[in-house]
Amino acid sequence: METVNQLLDSIKDVGRDAVRGGYSRAVYSTAELDLRSWFIEQATRRGLDVETDRNGIIWAWWGKPQDGALVTGSHLDSVPGGGAFDGPLGVASALAAVDLLKARGVQPHRSLAITAFPEEEGSRFGVACLGSRLLTGAIDVDKARNLRDGDGNTFADVARANGLDPRHIGPDPQALARIGDFVELHVEQGKGLGAGGPAIAVGSSILGHGRWKLSISGQGNHAGTTLMADRADPMVAAAQIIVAIRQAAARQPDARATVGRLIPVPGGTNVIASRVDMWLDARHPDDAVTARLIEAIHGRAQRVSAEEGCTVTLTEESYSGTVHFDPGLTRSISGMLPDAPLLATGAGHDAGVLAGFVPSAMLFVRNPSGISHSPEEHVTDEDAGAGAAALADVLAGLL
Repeated sequence: METVNQLLDSIKDVGRDAVRGGYSRAVYSTAELDLRSWFIEQATRRGLDVETDRNGIIWAWWGKPQDGALVTGSHLDSVPGGGAFDGPLGVASALAAVDLLKARGVQPHRSLAITAFPEEEGSRFGVACLGSRLLTGAIDVDKARNLRDGDGNTFADVARANGLDPRHIGPDPQALARIGDFVELHVEQGKGLGAGGPAIAVGSSILGHGRWKLSISGQGNHAGTTLMADRADPMVAAAQIIVAIRQAAARQPDARATVGRLIPVPGGTNVIASRVDMWLDARHPDDAVTARLIEAIHGRAQRVSAEEGCTVTLTEESYSGTVHFDPGLTRSISGMLPDAPLLATGAGHDAGVLAGFVPSAMLFVRNPSGISHSPEEHVTDEDAGAGAAALADVLAGLL
């Protein structure tokens, strides 16, 4: 029987990023494919029956696949330069929990499945939780097929190259009906679980969040021959917009707004850009407040761009409203883990997408640094073991 840490140690060299630090495991990259193979091997070793559905979701079954099963799991992909625990901790903990249940002699009264959802981070195709969105119908299928990565590859082409038929991706009512309850364990991505207190929390809600693309168009030109007064420089407008975004979010209690990605076109050192594309992540507990925040940011971006002789367009790429996990399931889990506090999170998860369709819940494992989406993300060996034991307790109580 392997511990969570032993399982994670076996993949510690997969997808290491020598430039950014941490791990870069974009969906269907060599690294993520290696992790998918690792998960299938680990599940098979435990006597689980493995299948990959038409949306690329991996299911590892203890018992016959059937409607109303208990399902747990997480994802294997990462953000660029991410930590070792975001995603894989949930998958490794689910495998370890199955080991614990078998060691305890638990005989399930209903089937149990461990899942690995693809493209949870959205780091390749720009839409977070793409696998669960496809499964549930929470994204338009044509939009999904035509999503493009940074190299211009469509999701349809990448899916086809990895054994999926893009004609058949999309809502899968039969697969969704198999989920009677979904419980996702995840590393905590904040400071809610401090040192000295409980290592495990039960999720209560997920902050509403979305992604928007701003494209600022100006006049490409020569950096040496174009006078400063003659420029329509979208990079200057972009810089002012980024500052305005921070200011707008800071004025709104509980709001978060971030620009973490910016691409100038054509991107030469001695070239005034003709266009700048940048991506905005915005979050707030109240969806109406988020909408007003985006409206204010768009208005400010238009004014700043006009002052620089540029234009700007804003496009919503994805949005998930604030999610409150199933009250009955959450109460049951809290009863099984009486020392675990309820904890809201500002991070999105597949459990949040599924919550609109099936009873869903989450467990969080302490991250002492409070840092995530970074190589500094961390879970101690002791806390990882406590997380697997807590998940096993919950699964036993629900089976």
